[in-house]
Amino acid sequence: MKTYVLPYQTTLGTGWLEATEKGVSQVCLPGDERLSMEKQLDCLPEHAVAAVSQLEDYFKGRLHSFNLPLDLGRLTEFQQKVLLVAAAIPYGKVISYGRLAELAGYPKAARAAGGVMAANRLPVIIPCHRVVASSGALTGYSGAGGLDCKKFLLTMEGIEFKGKKVCHIFDSY
Repeated sequence: MKTYVLPYQTTLGTGWLEATEKGVSQVCLPGDERLSMEKQLDCLPEHAVAAVSQLEDYFKGRLHSFNLPLDLGRLTEFQQKVLLVAAAIPYGKVISYGRLAELAGYPKAARAAGGVMAANRLPVIIPCHRVVASSGALTGYSGAGGLDCKKFLLTMEGIEFKGKKVCHIFDSY
């Protein structure tokens, strides 16, 4: 299957995204060099071009939800369910890992859901930054920039903090 790698621009620098003919398959935030080499950019799928535009609009504060096909084909059923629930978390809201696991149909799998978030290949599009510990603490972010990036994204979305914790975790959305 053909893979396309395209750059996108943010206030943090250049990021990269990967798309297949099925959908977007990976997003690298600025500072993450895993996809920084361009591949052949001939006959780009429409969704790849749309992904660049949508990511740039998100970082400019003009887009609050993504409408893109995703290529999740390499993932297990559990991983796909958790990611699709995470993808539905609205802009400006956060939930706990436990709630994420519950909504995915696995109420006792908070740690496993956290593992799926840590391995998320589509940060921002699937907003793993909107998932926090049940205490409200920011407990890890595997994207470039780590917890500083997670806090930046949440602050950009209007999430308020008290110290190192978010002020409000939502039970439903």
